Amino acid sequence: MAFHKVETTYERPNFIDSDVGLVTKTREIPQSMGKAQDNRKIVIGGTVFPSNDTHATGIVFETVDVTDDEKRPASVIVAGRIIKANLPETLNSAAETALKNIGFVFV
Repeated sequence: MAFHKVETTYERPNFIDSDVGLVTKTREIPQSMGKAQDNRKIVIGGTVFPSNDTHATGIVFETVDVTDDEKRPASVIVAGRIIKANLPETLNSAAETALKNIGFVFV
């Protein structure tokens, strides 16, 4: 008897302009950042970390499923060239300023 499980995947446009100067660090992504998607809590790659305001310190590198964990380790971009129009959410001006101050360039 065979068992099959269908998993849905989602494609997002590339938001990284260049890998030159791209710096990532491992951070703990809290479950509170997740958004409901097909009975899962997902943090989409390109989401501002930890919040889209003056507290912004990076951008989540890849989509992370945080359904089963209070905190999940994941890569967060802490410096690099980012295509602002391809981010999954509109970048708050305060977050943009905070990210530019730590080494981000938005194109």
